[in-house]
Order: sequence, then C-alpha cells, then structure tokens
Amino acid sequence: MEEHKQEGKITINDVAKAAGVSKGTVDRVLHDRGEVSEKSREKVLRVIEELGFKPNMYASMLASRKHHIIQCLIPEFFTGEFWSLTDKGIAEAADLVSRYGVEVQPVRYDQYNIESFQKVCEDILQNPPSGVIIAPMFRAETLRFVRELSARGIPYIYVDSKLEDDDYFAYFGMPMYQSGYLCADILTMDQDVKKVYLVRIARDKKGLSDPTLTRRTGFLDYMSEHYPAATVQNVIIDPIDAGKIDETLDEAFADDHQKKYIVMLNSRVHLVASYLKRKNITDCRVVGFDVLEKNVAALRSGQVKYLIAQHTDKQTVAAVNALVDWIILGKTVAQKDNYTQMDILNNLNCDYYM
Repeated sequence: MEEHKQEGKITINDVAKAAGVSKGTVDRVLHDRGEVSEKSREKVLRVIEELGFKPNMYASMLASRKHHIIQCLIPEFFTGEFWSLTDKGIAEAADLVSRYGVEVQPVRYDQYNIESFQKVCEDILQNPPSGVIIAPMFRAETLRFVRELSARGIPYIYVDSKLEDDDYFAYFGMPMYQSGYLCADILTMDQDVKKVYLVRIARDKKGLSDPTLTRRTGFLDYMSEHYPAATVQNVIIDPIDAGKIDETLDEAFADDHQKKYIVMLNSRVHLVASYLKRKNITDCRVVGFDVLEKNVAALRSGQVKYLIAQHTDKQTVAAVNALVDWIILGKTVAQKDNYTQMDILNNLNCDYYM
C-alpha cells in the first residue's frame, strides 16, 4: 500500500483497484447511496483508510451540476461608504465560489426605511436561496425573517453585527459590546473627563433601526464603571444635511469651552471631523470606527485621534465560504462566533492598514 502514497495524489481509481471493486461501488460507499454489500463496503473503507484517500467533494458537486444561490442582504450605499467594502467582499467571494456552481447575489435595502427591508425579505422568501448572509438593521423584522428562514431549513450568517438572542448559523464581525467598551477606554485614556458627546445618526422615522445598540451598551457600561460622574450627551445628526449638522453641533457645544471628548460608534465620524475643520475647533479628542477614505483623511489631518478598524471585505468572504462548506459538504463552522480583531489606528499607522 505504501507505494501508492509515493506516486502522488490518491484517486478513486486507486481505491477501486486496491479494493478489487468498480469505481461505481467506491462512489456509492463514499456518498452512502445505492446497494453495496457489507463485505464490499468494509473492504472499500479499509482501503480508503490505508491509502489516506481524501475525496474531492467539491469536484463531486460539480459533477452533479447542482446550482446554489447565496443572497447577501446589505444596506444600499454610495461609493466610499462603509457598505462598499462589504460589497467588495461579496464580489470577491462570488468570483471564488462560482467555480463550484454557487452564485452569490447582493440584495440591497434602504437602511432608513423599514418597508424597503420588509420588501426585500419578502422577495427572498418568494424564491428561497440555498443560504443567506445578512447585515441586520431592523431587529424585529430581522427576527421575523430569519425565523422563517429557519423554518424552511435555510442557513443564515450575520455579518458586521448580530442579534444576540437568535440561533444563527454563524457570525463574522467585531465583538460589538467589547468594541464599544474599548472605544470608551481609548477615548478617555485615564484623563479627567467630565463630559462625553456621543454623536449618533438620525435613522428611520419610526426609530426601529439601531445597529450600534450593542456597541453603545458596551460604551455606556465602561463610562458608568470608570467615570460614573461624567455626563454622556447624545447628539443626533442628519447625515445628508451638512447645514443641519452644523446647527446641531453648534447648539451642543455652545456653552462648552473645555476640551471636548467626542465619539461616533458607526462609520460616519468624518461628518464630525468636517464640522471641526470648518469651525477651526482643535481642542478635542475624537474617536470613531472603520477605514473609510474620509475617516482616514481625518486621522491624517488630526481631527480624529483614533479609529477602531476591521476588514469587512475579508469577513464577508469568510462568511460566504462558511455557507458554501455547509451547503455543499455539510461542514459546520468551527465556531459560531468568528470575531475579527479590533485594530486601533492613528495618523502614524493608518497608511499601512489598507
């Protein structure tokens, strides 16, 4: 038997020849289908073990010519925004798994409009795919959607954020609570902080979309534990109205002549940075998230002190690969929660992160 190992990769022909059976018999044993005598089955399995044969299950899937679709449900975006990096990961994953007969389709919704989210969920359920990757925004509607997926036996994976009390197949992204806790730590850095401005985005009119809730909980818990006397002031800005942003921040900072501690828990910290630059406000410590080009520019110019960064494109590729492994091979993920590292960037190291 040892000579087979030295000749190179073991094939199904090698197994059939060594076991004295046909290729068809070996195939039926491998896939546990069709009639095979117990004697032949034992012989084939013994030879497989002796030769160290590892069947190419992806090749078997190709031969069956079965077509699978994975749909990736993410918010709509403009070029350069946070979700464009996730979309890049979707495109990369689609190219990688297309050779296996798997199609990866982006499905986008308006993150400020719950009806838009409901509509794409309904459309997906009308023509169910083999698996779904979802970036959740609307908690109740997401739970309704994924419970229907579960009822139909369709696996789903969360990216970027997750619903903690849901029995999802897997999650790929930051540990959200810990990222908020870390953010508070690097914002305050053992300084004498009396007040923190927590700048948030005005989202859907019904107040149902809140993707940074878990991160905000981590942030507030840190402040409560380490700075119980400090005030955390929520400031809500409209991301599509620069004039209104100026008015809102002017009002928030009007009577504060001390050093300002400012944080945004999403990817839009560049909106605050632009305001500070326009107003020539320099006595600030500002922390935000994610490596958008505008955020990195604000790091370089000093309006932002730190960014907490992640590679969302790589997370998305990993999520698609995990679904493909399950759909084709029945292979479960090694761990349910696949947390990305939380990288802290400043103006000295940001150019080396891309």
